[in-house]
Amino acid sequence: MPYIFVKESEEDWSPGYRGRKRPSVGLTVVEMLPVDRLHLKHVLQTVGALEATVLRSFGPEGGQVLFTRDTGHAMLSRSGTRILKALRLESPLARMVVECVWKHSSSTGDGSKTFILLLASLLRMIHTKACKEPNVSHTYNSREAAEAATARRFADELLAFALAELEDLIAVGVASYGFCVSWEDFTAKSHQPAAHSDPHCVQKLLTSFFHTRLGHTHCDFISNLTCEVLRHWTFVNDQPSSALHFVNDNFPALHTAVSGFPMSCSRLIDGQVIHRDFAVPCPRTEDQPVKAVVFSGYLQPKILGAVDVLKVGCGGLVTEEKSFVEFSAWSERSLQCVIANLQRLGVSVLLSAVKQSAAVLASAAQAQMCVVECIGKDELALFAKLSGTTPVSDCWTIESQDVSTLTFCRPILLGAHRYVHVAFQDLEKRVTGEPCSLVICGAGEGQTDQVACAFQDAIRMLLVTFQPMGRTSTTASKRTNQFHDSTSSPASDHSDRTTHTPSNAILSQQCVLEPGCVLAAGGTFEFLLNHALLQHARCRLVSNGTKMSTPAVSQLLASALLSVPQQIYSHSARHFLQIQTRILGLLPKDSHTFSLLSKQKPSTSLVQACCASEFPAAGCKLSMHCCGRTDVLSKALMLDSGLESVSCKYQLLLAVLQCVRSVLRVDMVLHTHSALHTQSRRPTDVSSEGSEDEAED
Repeated sequence: MPYIFVKESEEDWSPGYRGRKRPSVGLTVVEMLPVDRLHLKHVLQTVGALEATVLRSFGPEGGQVLFTRDTGHAMLSRSGTRILKALRLESPLARMVVECVWKHSSSTGDGSKTFILLLASLLRMIHTKACKEPNVSHTYNSREAAEAATARRFADELLAFALAELEDLIAVGVASYGFCVSWEDFTAKSHQPAAHSDPHCVQKLLTSFFHTRLGHTHCDFISNLTCEVLRHWTFVNDQPSSALHFVNDNFPALHTAVSGFPMSCSRLIDGQVIHRDFAVPCPRTEDQPVKAVVFSGYLQPKILGAVDVLKVGCGGLVTEEKSFVEFSAWSERSLQCVIANLQRLGVSVLLSAVKQSAAVLASAAQAQMCVVECIGKDELALFAKLSGTTPVSDCWTIESQDVSTLTFCRPILLGAHRYVHVAFQDLEKRVTGEPCSLVICGAGEGQTDQVACAFQDAIRMLLVTFQPMGRTSTTASKRTNQFHDSTSSPASDHSDRTTHTPSNAILSQQCVLEPGCVLAAGGTFEFLLNHALLQHARCRLVSNGTKMSTPAVSQLLASALLSVPQQIYSHSARHFLQIQTRILGLLPKDSHTFSLLSKQKPSTSLVQACCASEFPAAGCKLSMHCCGRTDVLSKALMLDSGLESVSCKYQLLLAVLQCVRSVLRVDMVLHTHSALHTQSRRPTDVSSEGSEDEAED
């Protein structure tokens, strides 16, 4: 075991050292912690093990993974994030990769299995190129160190290339062959064919998502149920995406899991379901409007503890030696005043965030008021949003504006549990639809949890899909000026400048993708981007110097992308080639758009080149409205393979490249042990969530 000697003063030296031999005066022996050197092959082995785990459930033909624990608990899932989080990982590097996957999945809701697949493919190709690099070990002590340094350089240049040019490549070479799903397709009660949209594109987008999570049996049913939920939650004077944000933020309070029933029994219920039972039953049997108040604290003053000083006001004077009986009498009188005030306001339903005392429950029952206590903060926040009131913290200051009017408040039996069911009045001013709660049924608790997670991930996927993917106005302005400089010269005459004016006016707009851009699933995105990257590599000038050339970076990323469709069609290599040939056969034979960059400065945007050449009068927004070749490709394939979001794919590529860079920058692992781990270092003490091992450069 290695040791390190630290010099310090003699009086500070403690004899309780951990060394085996007494050191000289002024020196302390500190035991070095174990260090693991990470080589590139170790990184490949770790990511390869994760890849082998998720490949079992990858693609439309993938199966479900069954996890069992020592306690007998079983989990059945096709979600890549849930599978990875369920693993008991001892390797800090593996936990680092899983954390990257979890962060990406939490924001986009999709792509966890593709994340691992692309990560493994990129690392293998980087390793192959690093080993073949000429004179790789001339400036390093070992070949492993030289390969690691070369791999880090490749990863840095891949990420720099993606941040600078990948967005434009996707906009020109991929998204221009897709089309846009409008928000009206989600909210319309009947899907009518439009001039720019397939009547079933919404169901296709969600069905493709749920197919990879729940299988083909229930994907159509759950996708239709998702559309119904979004049609119900539509707010007045808000952006279309506000319904998605609202459902995502309030999903724990909006859904109820019911075990013991088939998934086809899942349905929507008008109003809100509060996941608590009545502490004081509701005496009303008929449906009629009722008034309710939400309390965040106690209605009756709490009895002080033994260590507290009891102070009770009496006639403006404060006495410290009042008896417990007198305090109880004062507390009961104050409670009666609160109940009387509630009766005066016509309140018959009390909703509480805390557990009330027995005296409160007795007084409420005597006043014919029902009480629901210990309501979660998520459900109270949803109730406040729908009722337009806020929880009352001071029961002495209840006014009429704190009282909400409910259409009804009654018990509801869902499965083996009884809950509180409420509906709201006067919602037309806040919600254009009909607020509802989602009941998710399943054979067991694990299945209902799986459906609930898939439902919320679908909402996150839609959020990313409907967010514009584009650069900031500052960057767009900078690239516009660069494009103007490259297309005009000081020697140009007035007529030449006039010729360039329309294009420059178009380029002054912010170049973004239309929200809702989708593409045929089944590897179409990877095939198109692979083609765009290879075309870009052929047309771009090779830069000199020590850095990787742009064509080499494009070719490496293009080759890694093909690993996704190869796994999708792993059951048939012939089918893979047929799909690839079919997609590439629909593309134009020329590469005029990409060849324009060879005449421009390296910083010129692909979107600017495309706008100046192919769409001079349609603007920089690439969508089906300005691209006549859209229908030919997407609609020819989507009936067979479904749809997927272009924005989610773009975010996935950026997240994978950032993870590649982070993983390859780890040089060693320093193991630290807490007091508990020092006593016992058994492998069972290490879990995927309870370890704090750090990875440092």
